[in-house]
Amino acid sequence: MSPESSVPSRRVSWLAALALLAMTACWGSTFFLIKDLLDRVPTLDFLAVRFAIAAAAMLLVAPRAIARLSPTVRRHAVVLGLLYGVAQILQTAGLAHTPASVSGFITGMYVVCTPLFAAWILHTRIGLVTWAAVALAAAGLGVLTLGGLSLGYGEAITLVAAMLYALHIVGLGAWSSARDALGMSILQIIVIAAICFVATVPDGIVLPGNGRDWLSLVYMAIFAGALAMLGQTWAQAHLPPTRTAIIMSMEPVFAATFAVALGGEGITPRLLVGGAMVLSAMLVVELVPRRHIEAEVTHIAV
Repeated sequence: MSPESSVPSRRVSWLAALALLAMTACWGSTFFLIKDLLDRVPTLDFLAVRFAIAAAAMLLVAPRAIARLSPTVRRHAVVLGLLYGVAQILQTAGLAHTPASVSGFITGMYVVCTPLFAAWILHTRIGLVTWAAVALAAAGLGVLTLGGLSLGYGEAITLVAAMLYALHIVGLGAWSSARDALGMSILQIIVIAAICFVATVPDGIVLPGNGRDWLSLVYMAIFAGALAMLGQTWAQAHLPPTRTAIIMSMEPVFAATFAVALGGEGITPRLLVGGAMVLSAMLVVELVPRRHIEAEVTHIAV
């Protein structure tokens, strides 16, 4: 590849990284909103309604996007939606049996699982610098979230959820394309909503009871749901899975920042140190020169 032809590729790669970072910031902005909303709406009901609104909005904007997908791409999108939806349910179930800080740390272990799965499934070669960034991000997540770590049923199913999130990241890296990003995003959101509704229907659906809660729910459905899934799907057409996972590990850093800025929480040494470690990991993987093979996105078509 000539230097001239590589410039657009590098530019698109940077745009994809920025899109992924913006999506992660959007996810982080929802934590204090979710914490407040879940006092009145059960978690699975919230997830089902949130993704249903996201699916409806995306279908309204692009009603024929799914029809333009090939049967193979539709199958891939359904598989990815199943992975993400089941991960959401397992993470929620695990949270009922383990402290939120421990749940957050174990869920964040997708940053470690992703390169392992990428190496196993896609045969991706990952260099020492990238592995060092993975370890730094994992340690930073521990500093940010952990006050103690126990092992039990809740932790076990939360770890399974983290593995499923990692598989989702790897799958998007292998199957997504910029051309199909919109249709794949819509179909994934529909599948996630269907899974969450199946999980919560036996107990009935509890809806928000006031306008403020509905406003929060719609924000999380449109921005942290529909647009975030679209952004991730498009970005992963241009970024390798491990780089994606390290950028996404910034989510708890953004969550803590929004909690301080808008949620009234205080700044702590753990927040500063852990946040700096995760940020450093992201900067390492973005700024340190990588071998050409690590900049490539491995796509598979089966």
